[in-house]
Amino acid sequence: MIELTGLTKHYGNTAVVKDASALFPKGEVTSIIGPNGAGKSTLLAMASRLTNSDAGHVVIAGTPLSQWDSKALSKRLAVLRQSNNINMRFKVRELVAFGRYPHSQGRLTADDNRIIDEALDHLGIREIQDRFIDELSGGQRQMAFIAMVVAQDTDYIFLDEPLNNLDIRHSVDIMMTLRRLAKDMQKAVVIVIHDINFSSCYSDNIVAMKRGEVVASGKVHDVIEKTIMEEMYEIPFDIKEIDGQRICLYYGG
Repeated sequence: MIELTGLTKHYGNTAVVKDASALFPKGEVTSIIGPNGAGKSTLLAMASRLTNSDAGHVVIAGTPLSQWDSKALSKRLAVLRQSNNINMRFKVRELVAFGRYPHSQGRLTADDNRIIDEALDHLGIREIQDRFIDELSGGQRQMAFIAMVVAQDTDYIFLDEPLNNLDIRHSVDIMMTLRRLAKDMQKAVVIVIHDINFSSCYSDNIVAMKRGEVVASGKVHDVIEKTIMEEMYEIPFDIKEIDGQRICLYYGG
């Protein structure tokens, strides 16, 4: 489990995250939701040591984040940031192989190649493994980057807006893959996501943020509530339950 307690981050005089606490359990998908500027990506960056916090604590598997050696941490926590621009021309398999670097330091073993094959299969992209990244559609490219993270084979996976610019089919494929990683492989999967219905239907837990603060945190049915959603997004909401899933209807006026 990863435990965040009282995380705070300032840029100048502006607090972008204020006293935020959350739990990311293994074997479950946790979504971080909220309007633009809520501090979602900053919270994830502090939890992964990509950004230093001004206050608060992060504990990963019982050990404070500050005490983790970088090499050891890279074998336990994988992070996919929102912007994934690469300047070199790589094939899909070459990109996915980068996920093995913390383990192999670039000298791939037979076991590394087996794990790369499994990651390609998890994302359903083995048939395009020899194509160049710049030849792919946006959805295929995102699948390749997620396969790279899967190949890192860590207990904890952080994904910052993995559904950006994806159509419904690819979004569903990715969310189903993330659920399998959590349930079948007992990983803690944490995603920043804007689509609240995807978060509701595919997550176990939701952390809801607004203006840098965690306004609600817990199981889906505890957070996807009319009053919480209306307070967070400042528009009218109607919540329907369909086949046990909370579906949000939202509109202006």
